[in-house]
Amino acid sequence: MQHRDPMLQKRDEFEDMLEERRNSSDLRYALRCYTPVLYKGVTPCTAGALKNMVLQSAQIHFVIGQVSNETGRAVDDIQEEASAILEEMAHSLQLSTVRFFAFTLSKVFKTLFRSICVNEEGIQRLQQAIQEHPVVLLPSHRSYMDFLLMSYILYTYDLALPVIAAGMDFMGMKFVGEMLRMSGAFFIRRSFGGDKLYWAVFSEYVKTMLKNGFAPVEFFLEGTRSRTSKSLTPKLGLLNIAMDPFLKGEVFDVHLVPVSISYERILEEALYARELLGVPKPKESTSGLFKARKVLSEDYGSIHVYFGQPVSVRRLSQGKVDRGQFNLTPRHIPKRPSEEIHSFVNDSAYGLVRAQEENMVLKPWVLLASLLLQNHHGDQASGRARGMALDELTEQAVWLRDLSRQYGAFLHWPDHVPPPEVVSSSLSLHRGLLTITEGRVQLASEQAGGPAGPGEPPPVGPEEELLRQAVTVLSCVSYRNQALHVFLRPALLASAVHAASSSGKQEIFNSFSFLRNMFSNEFILCPGATVQDFEEACFLLVKTGALQVSQQEVVEVVVTERGHRTLAFLTSVLDPFLQGYQVVCRFLSEEANEALTEKQFVPTVRKFIIKRLLAGRLRYTEVLSSDLQKNALAALLRLGAVRKIKGAEPGTLKVNKVMVHSLEDALVWWDSHELPGLDNKINNNPLMDAAVK
Repeated sequence: MQHRDPMLQKRDEFEDMLEERRNSSDLRYALRCYTPVLYKGVTPCTAGALKNMVLQSAQIHFVIGQVSNETGRAVDDIQEEASAILEEMAHSLQLSTVRFFAFTLSKVFKTLFRSICVNEEGIQRLQQAIQEHPVVLLPSHRSYMDFLLMSYILYTYDLALPVIAAGMDFMGMKFVGEMLRMSGAFFIRRSFGGDKLYWAVFSEYVKTMLKNGFAPVEFFLEGTRSRTSKSLTPKLGLLNIAMDPFLKGEVFDVHLVPVSISYERILEEALYARELLGVPKPKESTSGLFKARKVLSEDYGSIHVYFGQPVSVRRLSQGKVDRGQFNLTPRHIPKRPSEEIHSFVNDSAYGLVRAQEENMVLKPWVLLASLLLQNHHGDQASGRARGMALDELTEQAVWLRDLSRQYGAFLHWPDHVPPPEVVSSSLSLHRGLLTITEGRVQLASEQAGGPAGPGEPPPVGPEEELLRQAVTVLSCVSYRNQALHVFLRPALLASAVHAASSSGKQEIFNSFSFLRNMFSNEFILCPGATVQDFEEACFLLVKTGALQVSQQEVVEVVVTERGHRTLAFLTSVLDPFLQGYQVVCRFLSEEANEALTEKQFVPTVRKFIIKRLLAGRLRYTEVLSSDLQKNALAALLRLGAVRKIKGAEPGTLKVNKVMVHSLEDALVWWDSHELPGLDNKINNNPLMDAAVK
C-alpha cells in the first residue's frame, strides 16, 4: 500500500490578526464598513422572513398534518406549537450587536492572548466557497470561546457571519443569551426524543438557510465541548441535515469546511478536570460570567485557527451514494436515512474530524506534558526521586519534537530559539501545573483553598489529597491528549508488537486489530480502516527506523536496536487507557449488582478506583476520568459483554461476568508487561474474536 509522507504535507502560513488590533482603534474597527459577499449575491434575509419561509414550507405542513392525524389535535394548535418552537429556536442577527461584540472581544482577546494566528489562505478559500456554494463551518470544540472566536474572525476578514447551532444551556443566561441570539446563535435542545414536530422545524430551519445561501451554517461535529482535548465521536444529526439539500438535488453542491482551533493554554483547564472527577458543571449564568473576570489577569499564550480545505459533498459522494433513491418519494416527506446514506455520512464525519486533528497546531508544552506525565507515573511506580532534571527534560523534548514531526505533527516550535529557552518559556506559561525545585521539574498538587490558621494549611485526608493531585494530572492529560492523534496508530502497533507472542506480521495484526477495536470509542478511528491504519503505522515506524519488516516466507516485524526508545514511549502512551479499561472490567466482574444503572455507573466505579489508587494497586491517576470510564463502558456494550435491559430503572445494565472477566484477563496481560501467550487468549476466546473483528 502506498503512503504519502506526512512530513511532506503542505500547510499554510499564519498571520497574527491581533497585531493590527493592538495598533489601531477598537471603536473604529467595530464601526467600520462591513460589506461581506454572500452566496451568488443573494439579498440578506431578515430573521422574521426566514421564520415565515420555514413555517410555510411543504415539509412543516406535511408533518403538522401527520401529527394531527396521529394525536387527534387540531391543525391550528399544532401550527401554533411549531411557531413557538421556532420562536424559541431562531436567531435574530443584528449588526449592532455584532459590532458591540467586535469591540468587547477585541479588548478581551488583547488582554488574554499574546496572538490569534489565522491562515489567511484558508480565509481566501472560504471567501471563494461562500460566493459559489452553501457553506457549513465545522470548528473543533475545546472551549466556550470557540464560537465567539469564529464570528470575530469572520467579521474581521469581512466574511458573511455564520448562524451557529448552540445548546439551550445558554438560554439561562438572560441578557447574554439574547445577545448571543442577536449575534447569530440559534438554540436547540440536546435531545428531541420522538418529537416529530420539533425535528421537522429544526431540520427545515437549517435547510432553508442552506438552500437559500442566506449565511454559512456553523455547528460542532462532536456535539459538545471536549473536556479532555481529545476529539469526540462525531454526532451525525446535523451533518445529515446539512447534506440533505444536495442529496435531494435542491442545490448543486454543499461545501464543508473543517476548522481547527488550538489553544496554547485552555481557559477552562481546571474546570474541565474537576468535571471529569464528578464536580458538577457550574450552570451558565450572567453572574457567573462576571465572576470569571479574574481570568483577565492571566496569560493564556496564543491561539492558532486553521481553516481547512473546503470539502465538496458532491465530490465526496461520487461512487458512494445513489441519489436516484430520492426521486421515489416527494422531497418534503421526512424519511429515515437508508443504510447507504448513514454509512456515507458516518464515514464523512470521521474524515472531517480527522482533518480537524491533522491541522491542530501543537505547542511545545504538549510534548513536555506527555514526558512529565510518563515520568510522574514512573516515579509513583518505582518510588524514585520525584521529577525530571531540566536538562534531561529538554533533551527528551527535542527527541520527541523530531519524532512527532516525522509522524506529521503540525508543531509550532520556534527553531530559531535555543531549546532550553523554548522549554523554559513553556514551563513558565503553565507554571500553575508544575513546580521547579533545584533544577528538577515535577507536576504540582493543586493548592488548598486557603489556610485554616495563621500560616497553616487545613489538614486534608488521603482521598482529598488524591483528588487534588488528580486535578493537576487531568489538566496535564488534556494537553498530552492534543498530540494523541499523531502517536495513536504507531502506539497501537507498538503495543501490538509488545503483546504478540511472535514477530509474525499476521499475529501482530491480530493484536493491533483487537486493541484498535477496543479503543474505537476512545479515539477517532475510521470504521472499516483497520488494514489502512495498520499499514500506516508500519510505514511510520519503519520510516523512522524503529521497526524492520522482513520479506521472508513468513513476514516478520522486528524491533531495531534504536527502536526500543521509540516503542517504550509509544507503549506508555496507551498504558493509562489499558489500565482504565482493565479496572472498569474488574469493577463490573467484582462489584456490579443486578440493579446497576448507567446513571449509577460513573459514581460507583469512581469510588472503586479511588480505593485501589489509595491502596497503591493502580499506577495511573487519570483512570479517575469519567470520560475514560464512559468510553470503556461504551466499548463493553458494543462488544456485547454488557447490555441494557428493561428494568425498574431505565438504563439498567446486565453484565456478562464471564465475558468481562475474560476481557480483563487479556488487558491485564497487556498492562503487566509480561505478555507471553496473549495471542492464544485472543484467538481462543469468543469475546476476543468479536473485538478483533
